[in-house]
Amino acid sequence: MRTAFTELVGVEHPLAGFNRTPAVVVEVSRAGGLGVLGATMYTPEELDAQLTWIEEQLDGRPYGVDLLVPTKTTQRDVGELVADLRRQIPEGHRRFVEGLLEKYGIPPVSEDDALDRLGRIDASLETNMDAAIVSELLDVTFSHRIALVANALGTPPPAMLERAKARGVPIAALVGKREHAEKQLAAGVDLIVAQGTEAGGHTGNVATMVLTPEVVEIAGDVPVLAAGGIASGPQLAAALALGAAGGWAGSVWLSSHEDAASRVIKEKLLAASSSDTIVSPTRTGKSARQLRSAWLDEWQAEGAPSPLPMPLQSMLVREAWERIDVTAEKGSERARELESFFIGQVVGSFRDLRPTGEIVRDIVEGCEARLREIGRLVEPVRR
Repeated sequence: MRTAFTELVGVEHPLAGFNRTPAVVVEVSRAGGLGVLGATMYTPEELDAQLTWIEEQLDGRPYGVDLLVPTKTTQRDVGELVADLRRQIPEGHRRFVEGLLEKYGIPPVSEDDALDRLGRIDASLETNMDAAIVSELLDVTFSHRIALVANALGTPPPAMLERAKARGVPIAALVGKREHAEKQLAAGVDLIVAQGTEAGGHTGNVATMVLTPEVVEIAGDVPVLAAGGIASGPQLAAALALGAAGGWAGSVWLSSHEDAASRVIKEKLLAASSSDTIVSPTRTGKSARQLRSAWLDEWQAEGAPSPLPMPLQSMLVREAWERIDVTAEKGSERARELESFFIGQVVGSFRDLRPTGEIVRDIVEGCEARLREIGRLVEPVRR
């Protein structure tokens, strides 16, 4: 299948696979899609190492990088910035989180139990507003042979756009409303990802079926990828039928062997239905779709405080989530009740864990089969 997206980034299939796990990115690209690394959690040194490893595995195949680059950045010392942000967290919120952990019997984490960075999805949210860190991450990104760079946090700043265009790297932006797409097009992005509310993680409230054609209508020659609810061949075919040049899939890779999510999280995802997700700001401070759990129920209970804005909420709860993750992995049923993760409504289609490459092939083959079936619906009747 050849579309404006496959031509733009040089891949075989109109499918982008977003994931924070380098191994997933590699397998998506090996299977003919475009693997896109969610890179915000990494330090510049770690990101350089991960991108180097990805390139060693891919032998020239294209891949992309997704960052959270705010339009406005600070010019302060990172340590000073973090300390100032922490002082803004109300004591009542701290007491609520600590009381919640005590209620469920979640102990502090020892140094021996500390998770690696892949287990800490919100690891950099308080420092990614620092100009020095953002600049270093972009330096690393553009020093590698990337086929695409995406910004998932508003309109890419002019400096990011200029660097991408100077290096001939297409720049993508995620949008949740037609109005967002208009701003991105005015800024000069090369690809728009129209993300419907079905998607996991940070998401808006417009469905993919409605949002995609709205964005396609105004995008002109700029290709659009549909995101949110893309986990099967028929869903990718639906995206193409809506006028998109392909699909952007994220949640489906959590059902892969290669994804770094813990055993407990994957077991809960496999047992979930499509109605077992909820949009809540209780993890990062921005509305994000995630698996419903006791954690979200506690934050909705009478007397619970309102979640703080990003990045204060993520700073408030990060240690709590590390404690929950570690304790759940040790077999605590109470911690398992709290356990959750960012996931889209496609979670209801998960049946078992599979290799990433197999998932890509199933999506592509299923899409081709469905397109052929649709084509037969409009074949002329022979008399």
